[in-house]
Amino acid sequence: MNIRKVVAFISLMIWGGVLAAQTAKPIYKQPEHSISERVSDLLERMTLEEKVAQMRMFHAQIGVALNEKDELELSDKVIEKLKMGIGGIKNPGEHLSPHRAAILNNQLQKYIIENGRLGIPGFFVTESYNGVDAAGCTRFGRPINMASTFNPALVKEVFDAVGREARWRGLHLTHSPEADIVRDPRFGRMSEAFGEDTYLTSQMIISAITGLQGDYKGLKSSHIGAVAKHFAGYAQVAGGTNFASIEISPRTLVDEIFPPFKAAVIEANTLGIMASHGDINGVASHANPWLLTEVLREQWGFEGYVVSDANDIGRLHYFMKVAETPEEAAILGLKAGVDVDLYAEDAYALLPEIVSKKPELMKYIDRSAARVLRTKFILGLFDDPYIDIEQVASSVRSQSHLDLAKDADRESIILLQNNGVLPLSPAKTKKIGLVGPLLTSETREQFANAFGEEVEFIEAKGFELTDGNGAVPQLAPEEAQRRGIKEIIDKVQQAEAIVAFVGGDEFTAKEGFFNNALGDRERIDPVGLQDELIASLKKLGKPLIIVLKHRRTLSINTFAKKADAILDCWDLSEKGDYAIAEVLFGKVNPSGKLPVTVPRSIGQLPFHYSQKEINYKKGYLFAENKPLYPFGHGLSYTTFDYSPVQLSHPVLHENGSMYATVKVTNTGSLPGKETVQLYLKDLIGTVVRPMQELKGFQKIELMPGESKEVSFEILPEMLEYCGLDMEKNQGKGTFELRVGSSSASFQAINFELQ
Repeated sequence: MNIRKVVAFISLMIWGGVLAAQTAKPIYKQPEHSISERVSDLLERMTLEEKVAQMRMFHAQIGVALNEKDELELSDKVIEKLKMGIGGIKNPGEHLSPHRAAILNNQLQKYIIENGRLGIPGFFVTESYNGVDAAGCTRFGRPINMASTFNPALVKEVFDAVGREARWRGLHLTHSPEADIVRDPRFGRMSEAFGEDTYLTSQMIISAITGLQGDYKGLKSSHIGAVAKHFAGYAQVAGGTNFASIEISPRTLVDEIFPPFKAAVIEANTLGIMASHGDINGVASHANPWLLTEVLREQWGFEGYVVSDANDIGRLHYFMKVAETPEEAAILGLKAGVDVDLYAEDAYALLPEIVSKKPELMKYIDRSAARVLRTKFILGLFDDPYIDIEQVASSVRSQSHLDLAKDADRESIILLQNNGVLPLSPAKTKKIGLVGPLLTSETREQFANAFGEEVEFIEAKGFELTDGNGAVPQLAPEEAQRRGIKEIIDKVQQAEAIVAFVGGDEFTAKEGFFNNALGDRERIDPVGLQDELIASLKKLGKPLIIVLKHRRTLSINTFAKKADAILDCWDLSEKGDYAIAEVLFGKVNPSGKLPVTVPRSIGQLPFHYSQKEINYKKGYLFAENKPLYPFGHGLSYTTFDYSPVQLSHPVLHENGSMYATVKVTNTGSLPGKETVQLYLKDLIGTVVRPMQELKGFQKIELMPGESKEVSFEILPEMLEYCGLDMEKNQGKGTFELRVGSSSASFQAINFELQ
């Protein structure tokens, strides 16, 4: 072959290969490649500024809007922020209908992709305290209501619906659920979490995250990623006040505070973790490499991303005062393992300039940017970034989701006490007074929907608890409250029974934001003149039923003394009053259980049921040394009998297991649901041990006269705790096993660990 032809042929082949390489899709745009390959390829193509942009998130309220023609409008500030791309945006379209939010988010995503050099999508983030925190979505009950159901399968269904509704409106992540343990009712955010118990919270967290994420398989298209928070110890703030210090023993931290977060990572595979506002014994969580890297990643194997709480990296300098400059604060957060800076302009925004002087920090930026990109690939945003608009209207707030909200309400309502007045009979009780400051404009309608025209309802709200100021609310003037009490008393003279809606509203227990807002309380009694209202109603001599609505545990001594029955409802769904009516009239048999201990006074705090046994030695002068209602308590309209507990073996070996079995019988005349609870008590430990610890529960339904055997498998790891050397061990010797209807009502039997 002519040498010139050979050279020409080779040149043609080379140029052909170059041209093919230039026109081929980059690896990061090819779905057939692994996520790690796609992340590595994309990271190599990015500039420092583009990487840092992926490590930042801003709130849509600074200028992301949809005009009257359904066209995207961005402020100059937002346009500037998006020049290099963005990690994420919080709450885009939160005040729009689901349909218009989806339109907005599709256009916003299109803008981000088309105006970025590499076409990197953004993720859009919400929160989920009563369902999706956005207009037009199904309003479910609070997380504390979910815990009250003691029904993990039902809770998973609820959060599955939340995950779907969020994705359908164009959202991808939620800064929820809270894995915090809440034991101080002064803390305004109590109802955002799942209660005081480590085991119950862990089970709820697993259900919530797997529901939100569609068992992880739904992340690419139908569900959203969960971001468990606040890691760690956030709700243990001194005095129950937000942003206060957190003093907590290392043993309590490992044994009681960490497990729900560990379950979120290992068992539920949460996509993200949010760091805590607070410190742990003086070490700020956002600057704690032991917490965010050693424990979270090296010990537990977490591969997701860590986001700061709002502005908290910058606060390492000006609030926590552990960094001399904003630049040092950014470095501390970066090295500790915070991957995304939420909102701040005085933290990761400074990284490009910092790295120009400290190039050794580049490895940390690559690490964090890679984690954010990995999240976006898992969510399928590079391959399918847009929402099917036609699907939204029929899917968000569907009838099936509204029915699910009612189901959760029915199982979360707790019957605290009943002197035989409940259930009410529509045939016998024809006039019922609906009264009190927690009465809503929809209460009467929902009661009427539940029972048609069988009953006449007399309404009298009387007064508001507060002025409704969302920042620093003020109590309603006493004069106005007294006028309201008189109005109520005058109106219900002809009622045959009275249902009083009392407790606390959204303003008496809320988040105390960093600036110009309060939400915590120094007392836990009902605010205002509610005790006086109940005392006045009692004097009428009519059956008095209290419907307790609240977002924090309250010491309801007067309520308990005066009321013939009390329904504890926490903060139910948008159709919650319908479920309350069903319970009051016996259409639904209540089955909720307390996820917290109800103290008699603030002076008893801390008073969770699982505190150390030595704490029960002494009480206080002139006071009863027990809770008003114990953890796990909840009555029914039927009765349940428990047989003595039977063990499959009297000895548990360190590598074995055994079973505890009890027969539960419905001895009443109505079908009912009972939550059978398992507690373990270490009789002799190497360190001072808790009074008892919940280690299992099963919710069963029984017809009148029906019996069921309930069995719990007892494993050695259920006995583990941190010993003298701070290493986990299973203890030794004798343990007491308790099975019953609450932490205060149980059958007990001992076994040996060998």
